[in-house]
Amino acid sequence: MLDKTGNQAPVWIDETTCSIDDFKRHLEQKTEAADYPAAEEIVFNIPVYNGKTLLQSTASETGWRAVMAEWNRSFATGPGIIVIRKGYTDLALIDEVTGVLNRIMQDEQQLKAGKGDHFAAAGANTRIWNAHEKLCVEETELFIRYNANELLRRASEAWLGPRYQITCQVNVVHPGGKAQVAHRDYHMGFQDAALLQGYPAPQHALSPLLTLQGAIAHSDMPVISGPTKLLPFSQSYLPGYQAVLLPEFRDCFEERNVQVPLEKGDLLFFNPATFHAAGDNKTRDVERFANLLQIGSAYGRSIEIVDRLRMSLAVYPVLAELQAAGRLDARSIDTVVAATAEGYPFPANLDIDSPLSGMAPPSQQDLMRTALKEGWTAGDFASEIEAQAARKRSH
Repeated sequence: MLDKTGNQAPVWIDETTCSIDDFKRHLEQKTEAADYPAAEEIVFNIPVYNGKTLLQSTASETGWRAVMAEWNRSFATGPGIIVIRKGYTDLALIDEVTGVLNRIMQDEQQLKAGKGDHFAAAGANTRIWNAHEKLCVEETELFIRYNANELLRRASEAWLGPRYQITCQVNVVHPGGKAQVAHRDYHMGFQDAALLQGYPAPQHALSPLLTLQGAIAHSDMPVISGPTKLLPFSQSYLPGYQAVLLPEFRDCFEERNVQVPLEKGDLLFFNPATFHAAGDNKTRDVERFANLLQIGSAYGRSIEIVDRLRMSLAVYPVLAELQAAGRLDARSIDTVVAATAEGYPFPANLDIDSPLSGMAPPSQQDLMRTALKEGWTAGDFASEIEAQAARKRSH
């Protein structure tokens, strides 16, 4: 892989690969209106579109593909972000959905279940995990009307192509709620520095191609209420998953981020590698209500169904016996774990496996490694891994 200067780019990314001076120069790019002719305006280097106008004026598939090409360029090599004003013009529909989601939220709060947040302190906000399914089951017709949105589909296909999969998580930031720390999002944005260093650079480049991040504004979001802080052009800085964890890069984010005020019904979409963070809600009375979208590529799946729970239950007692007898060294044991158990913790039921102490719940591999390290019996391991599997249900 060659970098922009034609030199051999590094395969392995760590702190030494991250240059704050290079990053700052990277951020000096400017968005040219000529490159985004369908946009209504450019705000803080972000193309802003009028959804109502697009729907009225874009009659052909050729016209839509031109607009979608603009969005794709923005996500890939431009600022990484678009805003669509009037993404929903039926605000009564938004209010109906908000009412149902508030009811779900209240019901869940009655259960007093502790729910964490990936990048914010507990209590600053209230989440509904898997709001997509919960709304569907609670009010199916309303779910249908809410999701029959052409602009949402076009934005998703502009980045991911067809057969994408929607997930969404409601986030209500309360008056006085503090900002999140700067971060990138799912997938690699949910992993720590040590694990990230194990992935070669092409995987760092691949991760943002598999997800589109978005938000539907369910309330007006003036800047004082803390709409998402965004750093245009940060998504195309290759070492960014490592860099965003470093203090000097987070300081740079705080110095240079922008916030676009949103109105109820507006849509925001961005490359998940964009440095971003929810802002401080400095109001006394605004409950900032957004339905956050993480839309996944159809290609993030394996070719075969493999029952790794079944495999893990079969392998663990034999592997533990070989370890105890000293017949396999530690490296070989770890290699067998990697070949047997599921290494990725998602998709997860975040109502149950909520990130109260980290960004992700443990994977099957994590559980097996812990069991081997601590000398669990086969029965104890079976109980724990079967309980973990049960938590993968959505209800």
